[in-house]
Amino acid sequence: MIAEPAPAAFLLRHPAHPWLVVAVTCTSAFIGQLDASIVQLALPALKTAFNTTIDEVRWVAVAYLLTFASCLPVFSRLCDMYGRKLLYLAGFGLFTLASLLCGLASDLPSLVAFRVLQGMGGALLGANSIAILVKSIDPSRRDRAIGFLTAAQAIGVSLGPVVGGLLLDALDWRWVFWAAVPFGLAAMVLGWLVLPRSTDLAKDKTFDWPGALLLTPSLVLAVLVLNQVSVWPVTSPAMIVSVAASVLLMALFVRRERATASPLVNLDLFGRKAFSAGIVAVGLGYALLYGMFFLMSFALMHGFHENPRLAGIRLAIIPVVLGIVAPLSVVLSGRWGSATVRVAGMAITAAALAALCIIALQPYGSLLAGLIAFAVFGAGLGLFVTPNSNATIDAAPARHAAEAGATINLFRVLGSCIGVSSASSMLSWRLQAMADSSGQPVFLAGHPLIEAVESSLAMLVIFALMAGALSLVRHVRLA
Repeated sequence: MIAEPAPAAFLLRHPAHPWLVVAVTCTSAFIGQLDASIVQLALPALKTAFNTTIDEVRWVAVAYLLTFASCLPVFSRLCDMYGRKLLYLAGFGLFTLASLLCGLASDLPSLVAFRVLQGMGGALLGANSIAILVKSIDPSRRDRAIGFLTAAQAIGVSLGPVVGGLLLDALDWRWVFWAAVPFGLAAMVLGWLVLPRSTDLAKDKTFDWPGALLLTPSLVLAVLVLNQVSVWPVTSPAMIVSVAASVLLMALFVRRERATASPLVNLDLFGRKAFSAGIVAVGLGYALLYGMFFLMSFALMHGFHENPRLAGIRLAIIPVVLGIVAPLSVVLSGRWGSATVRVAGMAITAAALAALCIIALQPYGSLLAGLIAFAVFGAGLGLFVTPNSNATIDAAPARHAAEAGATINLFRVLGSCIGVSSASSMLSWRLQAMADSSGQPVFLAGHPLIEAVESSLAMLVIFALMAGALSLVRHVRLA
């Protein structure tokens, strides 16, 4: 393994050095979320450019998620064995190169292949970002640093629709992928100068290949099912086989990990109730965010017939407010307690969703009411996400903080998939139910669509209540 370069001496001595490390990790969070939101907006343009179907062009998004989820646990273990700095920088390099190649793709199969490469880069970043942050910042300031990380993610999500709309209008779809290139290059340079050398590496260098060969296809199939649930019928052979194979492989993986002396994933973490509850809540939080984006994009563009640029600007209110509130949630958690703030955040989120159903999306609802509901929803998530991530890491032993951070990033991706797939499935089911009751086809537009969105928002309310309940699981500190 090549020796990791030391950080620049003049920066290492500077009091702001830990926060420069946080800035690098925030950059990876920013470009990851920017890419996720901006690519979703570009899918209609890609459908037209490559003269293909929506189901086929969806693989531009799915390929990245499949690769990220399946590679992240493997990369996390390799980084724990051989060091994080060089592999983290390699993640920036691979992500940046793949972004450049995506913009140069001449056909859809090439674009999907480059997205797989980009997913590998994203997995390298996801396996390291929180681990590097936790090891570089004093524990007393860790919650504040995670607040900045959450804000960076929110900014990336919020800029995606706005920047994507402007780029698609002024240039073409290729610039949607090239937007991340300058940020990736800047992060590589800054990371080389400020990231510390890896410490506390695993003494056991044995890699659990059998475990990897069981876990990787299990995660691939799980993410595939989550993304195809709105395409494949629940009783279709493809769905049944994929679910059964994923569950079987995961069961064999758990059995393998409990028997081996060098596990790929430390399952003891999930034996801690607070950690398991926090991890599931991470997934629910991102399911809320991405489910909301999916439903509201349809409501605004197809229900109220707004253009994509205006719809993107309005939707950006949610992550902008989330990014503003996330750092403030740290102060409130210190004053009132993390659990109290998290429960309050989910209560506010549920109230905003109820307001959208009762007032904002009704015929007598107003634009101002809708924008306020968006802002309140973002504030509720902002109060929840940062304290929940910090409490989840705190529930893991200090020596397993890196694994906890990688697991949080994995469940963030899984939660995003759950949000989009459940929202799309619920919307399709409600439209079909409306068509069956009326005896006439219900088109994906106008008032029928808005009614279907209102019904689908009830599912997000359930997600919020579940996340709030999980926040009440108390952490008992163990050795």
